[in-house]
Amino acid sequence: MRRRTVPAGVPAASATAAGPARAAVPGPSVTSKGTTELDARAVYFVSYDGLVNNNSFQKNGLLTHKGHQYAAWYTASRDAVVARRALGSAIWSTVTLPHRLKADDSHNVISMGVSAADGRLHLNMDSHSDGFFYVKSAAGLLDDPAGTAWTPSVFGAVRTTLDGLALTPQFTYPQFVATPEGRLQLSYRAGISGNGRNALAEYDGTRWTALGEWTSATGTYTGEHGSSTARNMYLHGIDYDTRGRLHALFTWREQNAAVMRSGGGIANHDTGYVWSDDRGRTWRNDAGTVVGTTGGPDKVCAGDGGLVVDPLGPDHSLMNQESQATDSAGRPHAVISYVPGRFGRCTTDYVTDRTAHGRAFHLRKTASGGWRKTEIPVPLASSQRTRLVLDRYDNAYAVLPYGRIAAASQASGYTDWRLLYDGGGLNAFGEVVIDETRVRADNVLSFLYQEKSAGTTPSALHVADFALPA
Repeated sequence: MRRRTVPAGVPAASATAAGPARAAVPGPSVTSKGTTELDARAVYFVSYDGLVNNNSFQKNGLLTHKGHQYAAWYTASRDAVVARRALGSAIWSTVTLPHRLKADDSHNVISMGVSAADGRLHLNMDSHSDGFFYVKSAAGLLDDPAGTAWTPSVFGAVRTTLDGLALTPQFTYPQFVATPEGRLQLSYRAGISGNGRNALAEYDGTRWTALGEWTSATGTYTGEHGSSTARNMYLHGIDYDTRGRLHALFTWREQNAAVMRSGGGIANHDTGYVWSDDRGRTWRNDAGTVVGTTGGPDKVCAGDGGLVVDPLGPDHSLMNQESQATDSAGRPHAVISYVPGRFGRCTTDYVTDRTAHGRAFHLRKTASGGWRKTEIPVPLASSQRTRLVLDRYDNAYAVLPYGRIAAASQASGYTDWRLLYDGGGLNAFGEVVIDETRVRADNVLSFLYQEKSAGTTPSALHVADFALPA
């Protein structure tokens, strides 16, 4: 049972004949539990202003299941590795997989997922608008980690299909999503930046099935400066809430740069929202109107009404694939970031301008059904992404570039954002990879980060842990 929220400045009620007093809901806080080292020499190269081991859109590069935490990355020798540790332990056990990173491309991340139906760990690796590499563990590995040897023999062969199921020759952005029924879904993009479609596949514990594409790249978008006839939907996330609803917040990216005032920006615009109550088969807009069917002829497209929940033109370097979460009431939250209009009408270089003037914003659906946006008063000082986490009391935490942590309380209506941790001593490159599942498992905020380096000199890869309010 959740505790009653007591507004700031109002004392908790005293005990009466009706019953004992209820304690106030704690506000956000973080207490460092230290860091552990995964790899002293992880592969390092900067591509698309990011690192292949630390692109925050990975789902998941770090995850927790049944008392153990799992991490995946590429070493200095470009080998793909997966490691595990018991929660609370500083010792990681590592397995090297029979695959090496094929290109210096930060999109080619490793994503992990758990199929609860058979206790397997799944990994999808090394793709950017081309083929992928897939491997899964033996059944039951994650159900009995203490009783199962952590060796290469527990993983099957690396394949270029999902156990024989071919998806698309232009595959990018694998994100594993566990369904409430214990199935595992794989979200991905078919196509290329500015001309792509989102799609889903599903694993039932026995085999993979392609559910099909659910967004369309077609239609005409006309902005202040010009038009575009192709685009792709970039997901800020795709997540089930505790009641089984699937949520997806997103931004559109246009193929034609003519929609921008300056070609130095990025052609992203608007924040949209869709949801599904049938495991991603049917998609509805914020008002509940059906706007697309996965695998069917009618897909979610830019021309559908009721999709946009926060309008913004393409001149502000709005970031794609930032972050989302759902609260205990099933309401969606997101972090988005861009250069606000007070710093000029348009960006001319998205890296430079976002670093100088970018700000992150907390966007959420309210209890009344509307949407509210609050600026997080901490300059990004980076072109990169921020991650959002909600604790058990629905307090919000924004893990900003360089491992800085800002937070706001649910009790304030998320109006009291402040910096709790400045990232001092981490020497983090930029984006971090959040363990979304550990917060629910043991109330710890855990993230993976890589130290800054130069050129292609390998650097250390770590996991930092912070206790949240009990």
